[in-house]
Amino acid sequence: MSTTFLQSPPFLTTKITTTKPTNSQHLRRNFRPINSVNRPTTPPTSTTPNNVQTLLTNLTKLLWSKTLPPQLLISTVRSIWTTTWLLMMSQLAPSDPTGSYSRPTSQFRAKINNLSRHNLTILHLYVGLPCPWAHRTLIVRALKGLEEVVPVSVASPGVDGLWVFDGVMGTDDNANGCKTLKEVYKLRKDGYDGRSTVPMLWDVEKKEVVCNESYDIVQLLNSGFNELATNAGLDLEPPSLKGRIEEWNRVIYPYVNNGVYRCGFAQTQEAYDAAVSDLFGTLDTLEDHLEHSRYLCGESLTIADVCLFTTLIRFDLVYNVMFKCTKKKIVEYTNLHAYMRDIYQIPKVAETCNLNAMMDGYYNFLFPLNPGNIRPIMPSGCEHEALSRPHNRELLSSADESLQTIIS
Repeated sequence: MSTTFLQSPPFLTTKITTTKPTNSQHLRRNFRPINSVNRPTTPPTSTTPNNVQTLLTNLTKLLWSKTLPPQLLISTVRSIWTTTWLLMMSQLAPSDPTGSYSRPTSQFRAKINNLSRHNLTILHLYVGLPCPWAHRTLIVRALKGLEEVVPVSVASPGVDGLWVFDGVMGTDDNANGCKTLKEVYKLRKDGYDGRSTVPMLWDVEKKEVVCNESYDIVQLLNSGFNELATNAGLDLEPPSLKGRIEEWNRVIYPYVNNGVYRCGFAQTQEAYDAAVSDLFGTLDTLEDHLEHSRYLCGESLTIADVCLFTTLIRFDLVYNVMFKCTKKKIVEYTNLHAYMRDIYQIPKVAETCNLNAMMDGYYNFLFPLNPGNIRPIMPSGCEHEALSRPHNRELLSSADESLQTIIS
C-alpha cells in the first residue's frame, strides 16, 4: 500500500472592516478591565467556552452577517476547497488524464531465486496494520509459522503523511531504531527519496531494502523459508494451481484490491462510475463462483484467497463508506461473507486482523477523504463475534469429494 497522508492547509485570514460607528460609552460599559474590584468572585463553570471556541463563534457570526452574503462565502469556500482537494489528491492518489487513480509501481522487486539461505536469516519485515497489502504478508507469515524467523516492526500512520514508529498503534522500530519508515529507507547506501511504503522487507546486515512489493514478499514467505518454517508442509502456491491462481489475480487485483481505491480516489464522476461498475461486477462473479467452490481454486486455500481476503475484511469497515463503494456490503453477499468468515476462522488469521486499527488508519488519517477525522461506529457484522459465526463452508469440500467418488 502506498499512502500519503496530508495535513490540512493553513487557515486563510480575511480582514473585514465594518462601517458601524463606535459608541465609546457602550464600549466602556461592556468592556471593563478586570481588576481586583470587579474580578468575578466565582470561578468559571465547565460550560464556559474557552478562548478558541469564543473566537470561532464570533468569527462565524461575523462571516455570516450582512457584511458578507452567504452565497459569496459558500462559493468562495467551495472554490478554495476544491482547488486544495485536487492538489492534495494529486499527491495522495495520482491519476491519469481521465481522473482514474493510477497506482505507483513498487520500486524494489525481488525474486526468490536471488535470495540465498544466508539472507533469509537476517531479514526484517516492516508493516502497517491498516494496510491491506501489508496484511497479506502477516497472514502468510503466520500460516507458515515464521513468526520467530522473520521479525516484524509495525508502523503507524502519522498526521504528517509518514509511517511512524510511536508504540501506540504499532511498535518501535526493532531493527534500526528509527522514528519513521522514511528514515529506514534513507539508511540505504544509495539513500532514497521516493515513496516509503509498507510492506517492506529489509536486509539488516546490508542495510538495504530487499523488496517493497507485497506479492513478491508473500511468494517468498510461502516457499523461501521452508527449511526454517514450522508449517513447511503448507503450500499456498502449489505448481498444479499456479495457472489458476494467476488467472484469479488478473481479475482480483485490478477490479477488487485496487478497485476499491479506484472508487475512493477517483477524481471525476466518469472515473468513479467505471470503477464501481468493475468492482461490483467482479464481486457478483465471485459470489456466483463461491456458491460451489470453498476457495477460489477449489478445496485448498491459496495466495489468491489471501489477497482477496484482506480487501474483503476491510470492505464494510471502510471502503463501503469512505471509498463510496456503496452499492452493496459484503454482508449482503451470502457466499462471499461466509467465505470471508471461513478464512478469518483459520487458526492464526484472526490474530492478524486488528479491526480497530484498520478503521483508525483510514478515517483518522486520510484527511482529503475525511476532513473531520470522525470515525463511524464499527458495523455489527464486522465485529469479532459476527465473524466467528459458523460458515458451513466445509460442506462444499465434502460435496466435492462425494462428486469425485461418483465420477471415479
